Amino acid sequence: MFTEEALTAPAQKPPASSSSSSRTNGVHSEEQDLFSEATVELSLDSPLNDRKKKDAVKPSLSAPAASVASSSSKAPSKTLEELEEEESEDKFDLNISVTNPEKVAIFHFLSFSFFKGTSLTMFRSKTFTVRRRFSDFLGLYEKLSEKHSQNGYIVPPPPEKSILGMTKVKVGKEDPSSAEFVERRRAALERYLQRVVCHPSLLQDPDVREFLEKEELPRAVSTQALSGAGFLKMLNKATDAVSKMTIKMNEQDVWFDEKIQDVENEEQHMRKLHVMVESLVNHRKELSGNTAVFAKSVAMLGSSEDNTALSRALSQLAEVEDRIEQLHQEQASNDFFTFSELLADYIRLLGAVKGCFDQRMKAWQRWQDAENMLQKKREAEAKLLWANKPDKLQQAKDEIAEWEAKVTQYEREFERISATVRKEVIRFDKEKARDFKRQIVKYLESLLNSQQQLIKYWEAFLPEAKAIA
Repeated sequence: MFTEEALTAPAQKPPASSSSSSRTNGVHSEEQDLFSEATVELSLDSPLNDRKKKDAVKPSLSAPAASVASSSSKAPSKTLEELEEEESEDKFDLNISVTNPEKVAIFHFLSFSFFKGTSLTMFRSKTFTVRRRFSDFLGLYEKLSEKHSQNGYIVPPPPEKSILGMTKVKVGKEDPSSAEFVERRRAALERYLQRVVCHPSLLQDPDVREFLEKEELPRAVSTQALSGAGFLKMLNKATDAVSKMTIKMNEQDVWFDEKIQDVENEEQHMRKLHVMVESLVNHRKELSGNTAVFAKSVAMLGSSEDNTALSRALSQLAEVEDRIEQLHQEQASNDFFTFSELLADYIRLLGAVKGCFDQRMKAWQRWQDAENMLQKKREAEAKLLWANKPDKLQQAKDEIAEWEAKVTQYEREFERISATVRKEVIRFDKEKARDFKRQIVKYLESLLNSQQQLIKYWEAFLPEAKAIA
């Protein structure tokens, strides 16, 4: 069941439209789709609340400069406090759940059931059901990234492909790792869609509404690694990496300079913590398995013991260890889904944040290239005046006017992207704090419950141990 409830209507923002460009935060493409079909059920029961519409951020234009210092550090059209206040109004109380994964026996695919009900006027009907391939989720990300990433928006990345996990599902191998993969994928799709529809700009995108509403979608072939589009994406990513190393941006906006460093450091720490949490999960699973073996050994010892009281106590101890083994298994699952997956999500999201900074840097580079070209045109005009060639002077003046317009345009684009990135990062930081608070509280509650159950089991066993004569 895929349920979505919106208590607050999103701000009406036109979707950013632009040509396709290379992206820094791509998806790990592989040969086959992980999931063929998904039936999508959403429930958006949302009374449309009136809210104040704010004007888009309109940064003031400054005179062309040779570095980003004179642009980014100028008085912005909106202060940081105003951006935070504006961001706080873009809140969505949405609840999306994806449940009941089922494998289609003929094609060995997994399908999910989704129901959609809504009172929002942006959708054509209040309730409907649609089917989606997993590649459609990846295709949705590709479309959103092409249109919004280059404008400074943080586009949530989808879950990554896994050939090993999907192969186990397709061949029908029923084991704990296969079941864990299915649950992991279900939860990841749920979180991905939650983040997409909670974004005030992405929810307004026609591709998102089409994904949620349209009965059939064209198959997204660009998500396959061996396709022409997949090869082109790999080439574009390599080109972006090289161009990023060649661009030397003299960043003098203190806010951006600090944020870029913060994101780099945070990503490194999250990766280290993620490795440690996964190690903790593996140790808990190992402890669970060893506890089960210990319980069986104690049970066998109890059955061969002649002393009745001791035999009964050993049998009771084996039962306690069986229950403790189950507790360890449940806690390992909580460690994984509550903590490890949260960190994995935010490692990918931090990659998207870094991609926004890269797009801002590209906009700055376009502006500086235009500045350099304008300077060359002015030098050429000066040479024509010195050489007394009036026949070519008018053409030179026209070219100067053309490049002056381009400089103004690229400066405006850089200011706009800078304002968008600033607002997106503020929004990202607040969402991250909310997500981590919610998951940490949930994790601590699971630990507390586990310890309480453990105490209960040992207190119940204590009289049996004391009764041994």
